[in-house]
Amino acid sequence: MNNDSLHLYDVKQLILLFNYQYRTDKGEEYFNIPLSISRSRRTGRIRYIYSNESLIATLKPTDGHLILSLKGAERFLKIIPTPASRVVVDSVVESVIREGRNVYAKHVKSCDRAIRPLDETFVVNDKGELLAIGRARLNGDEMTVFKYGVAVDVRKGVESLNDEEKNEP
Repeated sequence: MNNDSLHLYDVKQLILLFNYQYRTDKGEEYFNIPLSISRSRRTGRIRYIYSNESLIATLKPTDGHLILSLKGAERFLKIIPTPASRVVVDSVVESVIREGRNVYAKHVKSCDRAIRPLDETFVVNDKGELLAIGRARLNGDEMTVFKYGVAVDVRKGVESLNDEEKNEP
C-alpha cells in the first residue's frame, strides 16, 4: 500500500462524490475515520482509499465512481438508513448470492426504488445482513416487477471475504 499524503481537498472531494453517487448527505459521517490513500503513479489521482490498513473503496478511473469494498459496504449499511442502495433477496438464494452469483429479478423481494441502472448496490437478506455488492442492471421499479433477467451483476459476495480472511497469516 502506497501511503500518499491526504489533503483536506481530497477528503472534501470524496465526501461530495459519495453524497452525489449515493444520493445522501452522510458522506462526512462515512469518511469521518482515519483515512489513507494510494494514488495512480501516472496521473496522481486517488485510486484506493484505506482505513486502518483495510481497503474501503476504489475510485474507478474510467468514470470516477466510488466502488466500495465489502468492508466499505458494511460501513455504508451501518450509517445509511434502509432502503438506500439496497436490494433485498429471497432467503432461498441467499447462499448462492454469498458465493458471488448474480441476482435475478424473480428473487428480488424489495429494493430502493431510486436505484438506476449502473448504480452500485448492496444485496442484503431480510435481516439487513450484507450478502454481496454489485452493479444494478435494472432500475428499482423493474427489479420488483420483472420476473426474469439479471437485476444485479454481483461484483463480490461475502463468502469471498471470508475466504480471504482464512488465507491471511
